[in-house]
Amino acid sequence: MTRQKIEIKKIDNITARQVTFSKRRRGLFKKALELSTLCDAEIALIVFSATGKLFDYSSSSMQQVIERYSFHSENPDKLRSQPSVDALECERNKYESLRIELEEKTIELRHMKGEELQELSLEQIKELEKKVETGLSRVTKTKDQRVVKEIGFLKKKV
Repeated sequence: MTRQKIEIKKIDNITARQVTFSKRRRGLFKKALELSTLCDAEIALIVFSATGKLFDYSSSSMQQVIERYSFHSENPDKLRSQPSVDALECERNKYESLRIELEEKTIELRHMKGEELQELSLEQIKELEKKVETGLSRVTKTKDQRVVKEIGFLKKKV
């Protein structure tokens, strides 16, 4: 069965409209990801549903893309006259923010592994303990589900 061309107009049925919105939003986000990946483009996509719910996608930092957009919309002549300087500054900012994020995540990972805990306060250690317990319970739950699934599969096989 082939796809039929539809008339582009507002869908009257609220349920059908919501379903169409969800499917097309996912497709739009998928296309944005593909464009970003294939062409190394920086993309920020913001969508508000009819109910006011926010959906967003960004190939990098949403804040950085919006700041870059604001800069270029306020200074349209700068885009043409100095693209390499602006691009270099943007890349430096991106590099610096990614470097800081990497350092923070590395420290967080060490803490999760139980390393370098002496620098944490008692409250931070309690918060870390909660995170570890939550993660452990999720891992245990997933493991139990897979074991039950495997037992069921083996029973069917026998």
